[in-house]
Amino acid sequence: MSRSSKSEDLAGLFAALADTTRLRLLNLMAGREVCVCHFVEILGQSQPKISRHLAYLRRAGVVSARRDGKWMHYRILPQPHGAAASILDAALVSLRSDKQMQLERVKLDRSLCAPQKLVTLKGASRINMVTATL
Repeated sequence: MSRSSKSEDLAGLFAALADTTRLRLLNLMAGREVCVCHFVEILGQSQPKISRHLAYLRRAGVVSARRDGKWMHYRILPQPHGAAASILDAALVSLRSDKQMQLERVKLDRSLCAPQKLVTLKGASRINMVTATL
């Protein structure tokens, strides 16, 4: 199998960046790994649509995926060529100045940092529940 040329890599990158949904996904992934469930929640899109766009980004070599149980987590990959890295970095910087993209990142930050609700065990004393959580 032959390695793709720099121009093919750049063409694939530009094609990957040529869709609003994919840009929104990249904006949310900038600097972190994100689960598909969070993309669905934040973007308000169906899981199949989100997965289709993530598969496109993966085929283009822009993101990688990691399975954790039934969930897939995605992150942005370092680009193989300096030009591709510069283009992707410039796109991500540009997205940070967009109001909608900023709001989506804040929404994701809140979603990821939301404290877990405590589960109350029926019949358990308060002392035992505190000890059990430590």
